Amino acid sequence: MTILLVGGGGREHALAWTLSRSPRVGTIVVAPGNPGIARLPKARLSPVRAEETDAVVALARAEAADLVICGPEGPLGLGLGDAVRAAGFPFFGPSRAAAEIEGSKAFAKRLMADAKVPTAAFGVFDDIAAAERFIDAQPGPVVVKADGLCAGKGVVVAATKEESKAAVRRMIGDREFGAAGARVVLEERLFGREVSMMALCDGDRLALLPSAEDHKAVFDGDRGPNTGGMGTYSPSPLVDDDLEREIVQRIFEPTVAAMRRMGRPFQGVLYGGLMLTKNRGPVVIEWNCRFGDPETQVVMVRLKDDLLPWLQGAAAGHLPEGRLRSVAGAAVCVVLAAANYPGPPRGGDVIFGLPADGTETADGVLVFHAGTRADAGRSGTEALVTAGGRVLGITAGGASLAEARERAYGAIGTAAGKIHFSGMHFRNDIGARGRS
Repeated sequence: MTILLVGGGGREHALAWTLSRSPRVGTIVVAPGNPGIARLPKARLSPVRAEETDAVVALARAEAADLVICGPEGPLGLGLGDAVRAAGFPFFGPSRAAAEIEGSKAFAKRLMADAKVPTAAFGVFDDIAAAERFIDAQPGPVVVKADGLCAGKGVVVAATKEESKAAVRRMIGDREFGAAGARVVLEERLFGREVSMMALCDGDRLALLPSAEDHKAVFDGDRGPNTGGMGTYSPSPLVDDDLEREIVQRIFEPTVAAMRRMGRPFQGVLYGGLMLTKNRGPVVIEWNCRFGDPETQVVMVRLKDDLLPWLQGAAAGHLPEGRLRSVAGAAVCVVLAAANYPGPPRGGDVIFGLPADGTETADGVLVFHAGTRADAGRSGTEALVTAGGRVLGITAGGASLAEARERAYGAIGTAAGKIHFSGMHFRNDIGARGRS
């Protein structure tokens, strides 16, 4: 089979690595991809950008793609799935209408309210004065969320009401996130541990993937501003079989059924960010319409079955029977970030210690590229340099969480053969909370 994979970050590298291991896959064309993906067997890159809908459709025709898969949320919100399906190609990912579950937090909240899916109490506002009156009426500070897509950064978890109001003024008044923040969702602040759950959906049925826990804040101990994600581990020790069934029955199944009733059947991967509260059980913080990043990195490492038939089944509206199996043990992904991230990142720093050929180090640690590019230095020798905020996802599996952490962190450092670059920073506590 020929697979066309749209996107170019760490999530797409992990998906391409997984698909390259399938005996059913002959070629993986990745648009635009990255230098790490280019090193995979079966993979080659196309310069077509993910947001260029017409060009992606033309590429699918030129390659006679057997399946088109979209990684990032942006192209899905622009209707890439509709265009690809209209051209006659199987597509893994939701329609533009179904992708609104991530593209508009207000839409998602109203959907959950109608479907009786547990979520935080909320209000939707595009007027600063009305939003401030809502904040004053609440017993405590509220969470402020830009309604539209902000690459995981449009959320302020305020500690005081004044912080909440200031966030509203920045989003609505100052257009901190442009049009995406012209409307805001205000929510009660929930407390508990967060968990990421993803499910493959065919419009009617779903197949749950292994649980994971993300680390959003930039510094150890969950301090500092939120990022797109500084690392993950899988599985979450809090999600046992009973809780998994509850999550499916109370959250995923009612949401998928509500989307179907609305005439927006969801085909693709539905990704829920959940809060595990003491009194209310699992509660939805947000819905996403695509694979998580960096959750995908650890989940792919733990899959036992060939992923391709499940992606094909979701695209065709007929998932295979049963469930996707995962291996025992754990996986950890540590994100190496560029200088100044999550602010405007510095680029052009040479990356040292990368695997000479391919994705795996000599010790079997996986290096997923997220923000890298090839650069010819003054000597004429091509090097890989930083070209984004989140540069690499150092990912390792192990028989235990402790072993996976040791293997991932063991690949990072300034010693010979270790992975490093100038200005590099990362969290030292990814997976440390997994013991409780």
